[in-house]
Amino acid sequence: MSQYWSAVVRGLTPYVPGEQPKLTNLVKLNTNENPYGPSPRVLEVVRAEAAETLRLYPDPGSDRLRAGIAAFHGVTADQVFVGNGSDEVLAHAFMALLKHDRPILFPDITYSFYPVYCGLYEIAHRTIPLSESFEIRVDDYLTPNGGVIFPNPNAPTGCLLALSEIERLLAGNPGSVVVIDEAYIDFGGESAIGLVARYPQLLVVRTLSKSHALAGLRVGYAIGQPHLVEALNRVKDSFNSYPLDRFAQAGALASIEDHAYFESLCTQVVATRTRLVDAMRAMGFEVLPSAANFIFARHPAHEGAALTAALRERSIIVRHFMRPARIAPFLRITVGTDAQCNALVDALKAIVAC
Repeated sequence: MSQYWSAVVRGLTPYVPGEQPKLTNLVKLNTNENPYGPSPRVLEVVRAEAAETLRLYPDPGSDRLRAGIAAFHGVTADQVFVGNGSDEVLAHAFMALLKHDRPILFPDITYSFYPVYCGLYEIAHRTIPLSESFEIRVDDYLTPNGGVIFPNPNAPTGCLLALSEIERLLAGNPGSVVVIDEAYIDFGGESAIGLVARYPQLLVVRTLSKSHALAGLRVGYAIGQPHLVEALNRVKDSFNSYPLDRFAQAGALASIEDHAYFESLCTQVVATRTRLVDAMRAMGFEVLPSAANFIFARHPAHEGAALTAALRERSIIVRHFMRPARIAPFLRITVGTDAQCNALVDALKAIVAC
C-alpha cells in the first residue's frame, strides 16, 4: 500500500543495521558491541529506578547527566546535548546545523547513516574519496561547502585522523559546521573536544554504547559551544522533549562517574585488538591500522563474502559490506573477548588453509 507514502519516503534508502541474530552459542563479532558488561554501578542505579516514580516523566533536560558529562570532559553543562543514542544526536545535527544551500562533505567510505540522513532531510551532499590507504585527506575538504562530517576513527575502516589534521580542517572551514563523530575515539585516539573552545563551528558527537558498554541504554551526546547546542535543542524540542528515560539517565551518569571501570574496559579491548591484529597478519591478512574496537581486514587469496560465509558456518558472525566495491574484500571484525578472538583465529586458520 505504498500509495500512501510521501515522496520523501519513496526516495529513501534506509540504513541497514548489523544483524542481531536470535540464535544461541554464536561468536558475535559484527556490531562493535563491547564484549564486557557495564560498570556494576550502572546495574545498581538502573535497578533502583524500577520504582513508583516511573509514573512521572523523566527530566527533559537530563540536567544531572549533562552536568556529569561536562565534568568528565572539562566543559560546561550548556555545552552538552544528550539524545537517544548518537544516531539521534547526529540526526538532529543534520537538521539543525548541516541543512544549507551548499552540499555537505563526507568520505565516500564511512558511516552509511550519513547519506540516509541526507535523503530524509533532503540535504545536498558530496562524497570525498579516501586515499588509496583509506585515509581522509584534509586538503580535499578545504573547498566551499555546507558543512563537513566524518567519524574519527572512521567507520568501517578504523583509521584515525590526527588531531593536528582536524585542527587544520577547522581552520580551513571557518564558515561551516564541522561534526566529528567520535563513537570509537576511546580505543586509541585523542578527542577533538579540547578544540571546542577555540572553534565555534565544531561539534563533537559521542556515544556510551561502545567504550562504556551501554549499547542497550541508547545514550549519546554532543559537545560544542552553546550556540550549537541551542540549535540541537530547538530541533529536539520540536521532535521529542523526553528522549532519555529515567533508566538511561541514571545508568549513563553512573557509568560516566566510574572512571576506573571505563578505563579498564578500554585497556582490555585495546590489548585484545593488538593480539588479534598480530594473529591476523601472521595468517597473511592485510589489516588496516585501527584505533577502534574493531579491525578491517582482507586476505589476498580469499574473497570477503566467502570468508564471511565460511565463518558463519562455524557460528562466527562478522560484518561484510558489498558496497562500495572497493571494500568488498574486507571483513569488519569486532574485538571480542580473548576467547572469542581465539575462536575466530582458529576458524580462519582452518579456512585459509583450504
